[in-house]
Amino acid sequence: MTRLAGRVIVFTNGRQAMSMNHQKLVAAGKLAMKPDRTGKASMAPDNDHKQAEQPDSQTDLQLVRKVRNGDRAAFDLLVVKYQSRVASIISRYVYDNQEVMDLTQEAFIKAYRAIDRFRGDSAFYTWLYRIAVNTAKNHLEARNRRPQGSADSADAENFDDGRRLRDTASPERLLQRDQLKKELDHAIAALPEELRSAFLLREYDGLSYEDIAKILECPIGTVRSRIFRARDAVDRHLGPLLNHSVT
Repeated sequence: MTRLAGRVIVFTNGRQAMSMNHQKLVAAGKLAMKPDRTGKASMAPDNDHKQAEQPDSQTDLQLVRKVRNGDRAAFDLLVVKYQSRVASIISRYVYDNQEVMDLTQEAFIKAYRAIDRFRGDSAFYTWLYRIAVNTAKNHLEARNRRPQGSADSADAENFDDGRRLRDTASPERLLQRDQLKKELDHAIAALPEELRSAFLLREYDGLSYEDIAKILECPIGTVRSRIFRARDAVDRHLGPLLNHSVT
């Protein structure tokens, strides 16, 4: 439990762990995921990639107006609505649970203090995500630390190829599955920060290229290039292991 502008914020989920559940490697050799009903991610061809259900922007704008008029309870509603998402983003940069919660609080404090500068050119959640990313990056720069990789590796059980790994729950198969999970985690962690950020915002959060461009403050073409390069790098990293595991 933390406090924001004199009010209590209850982090209902604490640190929301990363969980990227893959269902298949696309034949073209690229990864594409879409959120399922559980909020986790599953594999799907990129041209069938459906954006995650987005918050009601009109409701957000109404709440922002109320906050500007001095209604702090309205900001509490925004905190409740987005605290898990903000914590999830920050958890991609730091591992420590307490740091994640502290930085999540800091991001909301910054948003509260800067609410008058929100012009409505983009959705509120896009503006808030940008604050969260910058808060995490500034924290790491202050400590001269490199951003961490994803907190949780993907679950190999949700790869189509991974089904071969669970057909027989032998110690050897379990070892292969654990190795695949570790290698995926390593593949994502090895990505340069700019590629990893774009990749996770697209594949885990299901955000549009336009929203990612606003969050990362770069052209849409740059976002597409970064995601393509990240997918290719992850695919090349996992390819030999997947090929070996099914022979």
